[in-house]
Amino acid sequence: MTLTDLESAGFDVHAVNHARAVLENDFPQTVREMCEILLNFTISAEELVRPGGAEAPSTKRLKNAFESNGWPKREVKIGKTVDGEEKESTSHIIDHVRPTEAGSVALEIEWNSKDTSFDRDLDTFQRLHHEGAISVGVIVTRGSSFQNEVSRIILGFATNRNIRSFDQLSNFGYRPTDSQRDQIVRRLAGSDFATEWSRVFVNSKFATSTTHWGKLQARIMRGVGNPCPLLLLGIPAQSVQEDP
Repeated sequence: MTLTDLESAGFDVHAVNHARAVLENDFPQTVREMCEILLNFTISAEELVRPGGAEAPSTKRLKNAFESNGWPKREVKIGKTVDGEEKESTSHIIDHVRPTEAGSVALEIEWNSKDTSFDRDLDTFQRLHHEGAISVGVIVTRGSSFQNEVSRIILGFATNRNIRSFDQLSNFGYRPTDSQRDQIVRRLAGSDFATEWSRVFVNSKFATSTTHWGKLQARIMRGVGNPCPLLLLGIPAQSVQEDP
């Protein structure tokens, strides 16, 4: 499997600073592993609705898939020593690192965090590449098609499940805040519960201030992370298993 297979499956793929050439020439097996894991990843519409706490079940599945295929979490320590005495040191924790004879590929998954997480990831990749600790940095996030289609997906979930009340939503672990409840109730006149709830839910959970393709691209356009070779991957709407 190659990056072309990801593109054919609807993934956003953007390589910066010759990352694609570096990966395809020096890390072909690593690319195959990564592509296979991502192409096998799916998430149900119901999972999008259910709260996940610190980490959603779908994200855990994806992380476990990488870890079980030789991409463990890794803490990289960088220190400065003068005459045998350590003067300063920093440490960076990476979600997944794939070590090979040719070098290491670092990968971060940012499914639904504050978009400032991108700044941290890109800064870390830049530092580690400068020190020779990694060859390429990869970021996986929600793709453009997912961001464009999520409102329709969530509305389809609510319509197909015939969701008409907050009590029905509680069956999926959803508990709206007082503010969200008020917004929905105020908008019900002349509309229906599924439409208004899905609108408020998406604006809250998948807001533009969270990690998604557009926010990542904006940082790349500003040169954040340069000159580290970077591969950016956006999970598409096609990865979501919608309710029939």
